[in-house]
Amino acid sequence: MLLSHVVCRFGTVKRPDPHLDDVVAQVLEQAHQRLREPRIPAATYRVQFNADFPFAAAAAIVPYLHELGISDLYASPWLRATPGSLHGYDVVDHHEVNPQLGGEEGLEELVQTLQQHGMGHLLDFVPNHMGIGPANAMWPDVLENGRSSHYARFFDIDWRPAKDELENKVLLPVLGDQYGAVLEAGDLKLEFDHGTFWVRYYEHLFPINPRQYSMVLRHRLHELEAILPPEDLRLEELLSICTACDNLPPRTETDPRKIAERRREKEVIKRRLDSLCESSAEVRQFVEENVREFNGTPGDPRSFDLLDRLLDAQAYRLAHWRVAGEEINYRRFFDINELAAIRMEDPAVFREAHAVVIQMLAQGKLHGLRIDHPDGLFDPREYFRRLQEEYF
Repeated sequence: MLLSHVVCRFGTVKRPDPHLDDVVAQVLEQAHQRLREPRIPAATYRVQFNADFPFAAAAAIVPYLHELGISDLYASPWLRATPGSLHGYDVVDHHEVNPQLGGEEGLEELVQTLQQHGMGHLLDFVPNHMGIGPANAMWPDVLENGRSSHYARFFDIDWRPAKDELENKVLLPVLGDQYGAVLEAGDLKLEFDHGTFWVRYYEHLFPINPRQYSMVLRHRLHELEAILPPEDLRLEELLSICTACDNLPPRTETDPRKIAERRREKEVIKRRLDSLCESSAEVRQFVEENVREFNGTPGDPRSFDLLDRLLDAQAYRLAHWRVAGEEINYRRFFDINELAAIRMEDPAVFREAHAVVIQMLAQGKLHGLRIDHPDGLFDPREYFRRLQEEYF
């Protein structure tokens, strides 16, 4: 690390060389100051945050901890986590302080209370994995768009596993029985609202690739054409939406320009479809009837063929939870399917995940990190080097 060598070389110099560039001189002075006066915790007290013990509750006990001789409050993860989380290790958004704990305002009050008592603030930080429930906006985006998702690089997914049928797909072992049995029982339901299609399995929602919206919208199209004349603007708009779906870049596209195009145009399609259904009762009824047909009839296995073909075209494959150990193709935290590993070795992922904590370290509102499970990272040594470099 070049900077560390420079700091070590000039560490005993009281003032930087006046001939050095002003910016470099400032960096050296700041680094020298930090190395000369490091904050070393003398006694820490760990606080486990959750909805029943938010930031305000921690702030209330700071005076007592100070009297005990505690030098630093050691906080459990306080970035936004899965709603209702009791531990915070299932972070779903690295850019937001957990609102269930009091949000940014509550954290700021806690920080100020610690500062008033001369106490430090340490944070338990999770670089290895994220929670992938509905509250994590990145994971549904990956399921909707596959390798063309803006967030595909965040998760450690093997897009070309040993099983050919999983190529460019994510295995989701969430079903309580074999896929065929669950499908024919009618437990997988296609739903439509506000221009968006998804499949529901109890509390789970799985997005439908917008490129396949036309599979639903073209079903029984001749019946709608019999109701609306060919020159009807509503029919023309529906057909135009189908064409836009067909022209979306495929979910296997990895060219950044095509990914950006897909990301933009798919949302335009949803807005157009929502607007059309809001303005035309005929089109909305047509779409809702198609959804009912796709959902099939229990007792009639062939009636589920439409939904089966639609699901087969997605960037994920729904499977029985028992196959997770043998077939799952995204890295997890141990064997917990709801905690997906993230590719912290990617500089972009690193920057996204650490933006808030690095800023708080720079502001003196945070004084150190305890890194959770660095052994799960691709390159722990490089991770710690980059973390120190970002701090300095």
